[in-house]
Amino acid sequence: MVVKEETGVTRLLDTAIQKNLKPFVRKIDTEAYYAEGYLTGLGEAGLLRSDDVSTSERLERELFVTEKTAQYCMTTAFNLWCHLASLTYLRNSSNDYLKNEILPYLEQGTFLGATGLSNPMKYYAGLEKLHLQAKRTNGGYVLSGTIPSVSNLKDNHWFAVVAALADNQQVMAFVPCNAIGLSLKEKIGYLGVNGSATFACRFTDVFIPDEWMVSDNAEAFCENIRSTFVLYQVPLGLGVTYASIQSMKKSPQKQGGVNTFLSIQPEEIEQEYLFIKDRIATLLDQDKLDWKAVLQIRLDIDKLIIKAVHGDMLHSGGAAYLQKSNPARRLREAYFLINLTPTEKHLEKMLAAL
Repeated sequence: MVVKEETGVTRLLDTAIQKNLKPFVRKIDTEAYYAEGYLTGLGEAGLLRSDDVSTSERLERELFVTEKTAQYCMTTAFNLWCHLASLTYLRNSSNDYLKNEILPYLEQGTFLGATGLSNPMKYYAGLEKLHLQAKRTNGGYVLSGTIPSVSNLKDNHWFAVVAALADNQQVMAFVPCNAIGLSLKEKIGYLGVNGSATFACRFTDVFIPDEWMVSDNAEAFCENIRSTFVLYQVPLGLGVTYASIQSMKKSPQKQGGVNTFLSIQPEEIEQEYLFIKDRIATLLDQDKLDWKAVLQIRLDIDKLIIKAVHGDMLHSGGAAYLQKSNPARRLREAYFLINLTPTEKHLEKMLAAL
């Protein structure tokens, strides 16, 4: 993936990172600070627009923005992925209201979006039952049930959900957090990624008007967007891996270069990192994202990020064992990624079925 300097993307992104992200990384990690200003700023800077570039160019740009963000803070890059997933739903919906009245504000950073599709993605893989139920009513649907965890939420944000109808069909909706009958309970105390604005979401007869419906055939819709949904996760791992490589490269200067005796070396990790980047570039050159190739890349970055952060901990030595150290933060971020839907076991199951 190469985003040309002359586009201004790199300059705009570097400015945003230095001003609205880098100074807050430790606070995000240790105090569950939510970097909303950084995320909305990306939209305000025009970095999330879809009307000025081709689909492949937009994907390349947004993957680049996500990876650069993850180099400094994967928690915030994860929030960005949540937002990009919501953009993907609306960009691919046939609902004119969502595309014309909500999508522009999401792309401009006026407010943010999120994805509540962890449970549906597991449902379609045969791993879970759907948590939400829907009933058709005049002018829309009524939703009930509880989603255990949805991230990147706030009062004025929107998020996607999938709910089951009685006839074995599923519908997909885009819901504002202030919808009547919807209650949010914040979830913190995780090993890492506490600044992700994560909430349990309880739906008690929440009315969803037709204008909020993404699709009345959620299964077909999810199959259509799943490659983009998963591909947007890959730069989370790329960013942390890159930061770990740079950290390891600095470490051999300590203790007389003893780190050269370690079995994990940054040059080895860097070769694997660049190979994955090349495979993504090949994917983006195709007319349509290859589902199997996307799954394999997602699985490979899971395996690489664990190797990279482990190597970073070894190369950094005792300094990495401090709770507030960057290698320790990246270690915790890495274990979040491999448990993000689709998890490693979920990926292995889907690949085995293809």
